[in-house]
Amino acid sequence: MATTLKAHFETRRDADMTVERLVQEFGVERTDIFVTTTGGENSAGEETAGSDGEAGQPAPEARDDAALHGPIEVSVDLEDEGKVADVRSAFAEFGAADLAEG
Repeated sequence: MATTLKAHFETRRDADMTVERLVQEFGVERTDIFVTTTGGENSAGEETAGSDGEAGQPAPEARDDAALHGPIEVSVDLEDEGKVADVRSAFAEFGAADLAEG
């Protein structure tokens, strides 16, 4: 039976790290993972992180233009019920909130 797990992340970086963990360590196919915003606007999450944050040297100035318009949603479609625990683990590792299963 197919299962879909969804969760929200505060930063684009956390969502990206979750996807990479799922693909590289747990063998989830990228075609079964969907990343979107929770609202109608483009968003980098709710907090600045990674490349959306302050630049290091030799960048001349810090960035403050990240599109912070709400959390990032990661959704995973699974045919293999054995991977549900792996997805939950990756979600938890990177601070997922609002976990839903359907």
